[in-house]
Amino acid sequence: MRKQISPAASVSGAIQLPGDKSISHRYAMIASIAEGETKISNYSTGADCQSTLECMRGLGAAIERRNGVVRIHGHGLHGLREPSGVLDAGNSGSTIRMLSGILAAQPFATTIGGDESLSRRPMERIIKPLGQMGARIEARENRFPPLKIHGSALHSMEYTLPMASAQVKSCVLLAGLYGDGQTTVHEPLRTRDHTELALREFGADVEIDRLAVTVTGRPRLKARELRIPGDLSSAAFFLVAALIVGESSLTIHGGGLNPTRSTLLDFLAAMGAQIKILDVTSTGGELVGDVLVRRLPASGRVIGGILEKARTAALIDEIPVLAVLGAASEEGLIVRDASELRVKETDRIATIAENFKRMGVAIELREDGFEVPGRQQFHAAELDSFGDHRIAMAFSVAALAADGPCTILGADAASVSFPEFFDTLQRIAE
Repeated sequence: MRKQISPAASVSGAIQLPGDKSISHRYAMIASIAEGETKISNYSTGADCQSTLECMRGLGAAIERRNGVVRIHGHGLHGLREPSGVLDAGNSGSTIRMLSGILAAQPFATTIGGDESLSRRPMERIIKPLGQMGARIEARENRFPPLKIHGSALHSMEYTLPMASAQVKSCVLLAGLYGDGQTTVHEPLRTRDHTELALREFGADVEIDRLAVTVTGRPRLKARELRIPGDLSSAAFFLVAALIVGESSLTIHGGGLNPTRSTLLDFLAAMGAQIKILDVTSTGGELVGDVLVRRLPASGRVIGGILEKARTAALIDEIPVLAVLGAASEEGLIVRDASELRVKETDRIATIAENFKRMGVAIELREDGFEVPGRQQFHAAELDSFGDHRIAMAFSVAALAADGPCTILGADAASVSFPEFFDTLQRIAE
């Protein structure tokens, strides 16, 4: 799909975002192995999270989705059944990596795969710990999907992540639910803690000691009624849009403010962005509130910044749109320690660079990151998503500040995480 984006004079109004993708995945998986019917409001509308629902349905969970509410009837920790065919994770790395932890403990073999993009994403980081716990996993070239997972009775263990990854941590913790004792995961850096919070909400015994997370095996998980906060990763696109376009004032209602995700807001504030947090509450252990962002003539542009180590790990998904902000800022953006970008839906370092080149924006590449000078003008161009939802959305935001209309090729990639993105963008960009 081709989508034309015209320059905007301002980004204004108020929006409510669909449910957080990370939390949606986790609630769907855990509800499917809990006892009873879980009711989930504001479940993500993205295709990735629908893939998780379809996988859980294929494993025997009764799932109904109606009027924005998902009802999942689980039959307990050992209530899943052998699927009739291959489970399809679509484009979702979250689905295949986290669900593999549950599949590793089942008394049957399961094959799980996905689309062409997912089939190029490496899986050694989950194959190794699950193998140590007792599962046997076959993979294409020993590292790529599809995965054939031969489940077994799992052993609890203590595992140190070789690199920060919330997906791998979650995979091991979910497998640890089936272990014969306590499973502990040590992180090199703190990553998003949605799995820990969700497991506690469903009744699991979870202990957190700085960078170590421990789950006790074989709990009785109980169904819950939950509401998912708005997706902060999706909010990033609109926050940046308001910071690079004219006189803007935008309010995002009901956004997730989990401290392991709010690095985005902290980083934007450090760059000089005018951001206010309002009406903070809690739901399901997750903080929720309204976010107000403004760009007025008196405030000028944001300054710029450096992403490295812990910040890079925390903001890895937001880096494409932060690159856009960096080019429009006073001092630009430097990104280091981001080699993980090379193995996302696309090589995001390369696809960011290609679209910047088309818009006449300078960027200096490194193997693990890049440097974007500030004070640059975006020029009208034909841009390409390369089938990557975050690239599609990031460069739609860049197009708002261009000197003429831009066309986004493959714009439908945005539906992987945010089907309403272009409608929402059109509503607030004037």
